[in-house]
Amino acid sequence: MSHSYTAISHTLLDAGAGFQRPVQSLPDHVTLDSPALDVMTDLARVAAITVAPSIDLEQAERRMIASGIRLLLVTNGDDEIEGILTARDLAGERLMTLLNDRQLTRAELTVHDLMTPRQHIEVLQMRDIARARVGDLVETLKRMGRQHALVVDHNPAGKQVVRGILSTTQIGRQLGMDIPVSGAAHGVAGLVHSVTSNQAIPH
Repeated sequence: MSHSYTAISHTLLDAGAGFQRPVQSLPDHVTLDSPALDVMTDLARVAAITVAPSIDLEQAERRMIASGIRLLLVTNGDDEIEGILTARDLAGERLMTLLNDRQLTRAELTVHDLMTPRQHIEVLQMRDIARARVGDLVETLKRMGRQHALVVDHNPAGKQVVRGILSTTQIGRQLGMDIPVSGAAHGVAGLVHSVTSNQAIPH
């Protein structure tokens, strides 16, 4: 039985072409009672954006901007996590202190100089997130005083792996409100009033 096949036309790759990344679709709107998984970036469904500790801060910042994210996982040659670097780190008080203490310019600093090292990273367990609500996450992040948190699980070999990333920016966007994580005198109870008072805020 004979078949007739047609060659597909081809062109040249455009200058500056990038590549498609997997995209996780999170709900546009959630409430404090929504499942916590509705606001977690799930690294089983989207690719983690990583950076080597040796690259300079300018390159790291460009990677964040190009990827539309505010946290990079800092990994070694074996894909083991050595730390994290956030957008807040790149423009915050830690950076200014480091520049003053070492008498260096920003261009002379590397990711390793500014990252939060692995041994100082507080993590949450996937088993807890799986049964938590968004309000539980907000309360947790406020008590931790952090804008980001990593969620860990274990692979079939029993090795701990980062499964997800939580961000107060992302959660706030889905709730339709800002989530302060430092200097707040009250927790979720105060946020309930804030959400109710800001129903007209565009998302």
